[in-house]
Amino acid sequence: MINGKKYTAIVLAAGSGSRMHSAVPKQYMQIGGYPLVYYSLKAFENSKVDQVILVTAEKDITFCVQEIIKKYHLKKVTAVVAGGTERYLSVYEGLKAAEEPDYVLIHDGARPLLDVTMIETAIEAVEKEQACVFAVPVKDTIKVSGESGYAVETPDRSTLWSVQTPQNFSYRLIMEAYQNYFCAREKGESLPVITDDAMLVEQMTGHKVKLLLGKYENLKVTTPEDIKIAELFLER
Repeated sequence: MINGKKYTAIVLAAGSGSRMHSAVPKQYMQIGGYPLVYYSLKAFENSKVDQVILVTAEKDITFCVQEIIKKYHLKKVTAVVAGGTERYLSVYEGLKAAEEPDYVLIHDGARPLLDVTMIETAIEAVEKEQACVFAVPVKDTIKVSGESGYAVETPDRSTLWSVQTPQNFSYRLIMEAYQNYFCAREKGESLPVITDDAMLVEQMTGHKVKLLLGKYENLKVTTPEDIKIAELFLER
């Protein structure tokens, strides 16, 4: 515990990785001699968090337990659970498996460059803000496309940030967001497509989410080119 507060990390590794064009799910592909998801789990293992929940595909649970958790002696991983059909549903499965912590750090297992410094920053910030995410200012000019494929708008680049993980919340707040979402869905209300945890909290509770300055090297491995870039950073 930190200052009497309990922290749980939820690592998401349930995706299919279709853009990788590989028979092996990207989260288990070898990078620098280890499975991709190992790096995130190891970062949390070396941090001050109390507990780690790994969310993966149901068919991969045994593999993760035997070939990752036990093989690399990851003592803080207390549960490996099956994810849902969408990212936000996988997060919810992880939240349910957590042992009612005070705060949760939700991280993409495909981001191997997470380090203890970022985790410490998240821990300090979430106690103050209750909801905060890592992000970096976009470098490129962004265009909004119309239906015909023509650019219809150019947003002010200085206001645009590319969101990363971990995304960090008080457990009470994000569970409230999920409860509100499921309640609204049962009532048949029109709901937005949820693309990340911060959006769910913003839309379903109205709580503002603080942006924390992330790192450009904290990339999400999505394509074969990303593997080469990640390997270069890991070698450093």
